[in-house]
Amino acid sequence: METSNTIVTNIFKPFQHHINAEQDLREEIRNIMKDIEKPLREIITQLQVIHHKENCEQIGVACQKSRELFEEVRNGFDRLDKIIPEGQYYRYNDHWRYPTQRLCFLAALIVYLEKGFLIEKDTAAQIIGMDGKEHLHLDLEDYLMGLLNLATELSRFAVNSVTYGNYNRPLEISKFVAELNAGFRLLNLKNDSLRKRFDALKYDVKKIEEVVYDLSIRGLLPGGDQASTEPTSDTQDS
Repeated sequence: METSNTIVTNIFKPFQHHINAEQDLREEIRNIMKDIEKPLREIITQLQVIHHKENCEQIGVACQKSRELFEEVRNGFDRLDKIIPEGQYYRYNDHWRYPTQRLCFLAALIVYLEKGFLIEKDTAAQIIGMDGKEHLHLDLEDYLMGLLNLATELSRFAVNSVTYGNYNRPLEISKFVAELNAGFRLLNLKNDSLRKRFDALKYDVKKIEEVVYDLSIRGLLPGGDQASTEPTSDTQDS
């Protein structure tokens, strides 16, 4: 007859194998994410040109180089997809959630710089390499976080564009971010982190409005498109 100590040992002994296997998997995930984060940082560096150079050709070159770097990102997610167990996406996604949000933001920024419109979720998934995967997918929250980060980056872009004498760019950005803000207001956000980040969007909108208004009262907006009212002091709560 087995003793109580033997019974407990037999129960707990397999647990260590499970713990070791999970630790090994997480280490492998971390190594793959390091390979993904390297081109991510390089893409960020490439796109910083928008804050230092107003030359459209240089911005176009930066976008093209960034798209080439995304190939490394896609290769990384291909490898990651092969090691994630079936149905375990949310068990391990803390490893790639934040990088994915950053990648969505960068993909959105490239599309805006190239085309001037908002990236769709499916297109973002294709660019970063999360489309058509067996075990990975682009989470809606990560996509929306990327768009909110885009608004913040564009508010900075609007200010720096004035520095380089492009007075039309802030007006274009103002219209785009206002439309983005209107889109988010259609959502009834319950997620705490997403809701908190969305609350900061009103400050991005206000900052850009102030840039446009300042240009307006100085008579610097192109085509006589001058503002008749001051920027809103606050954005209405959704």
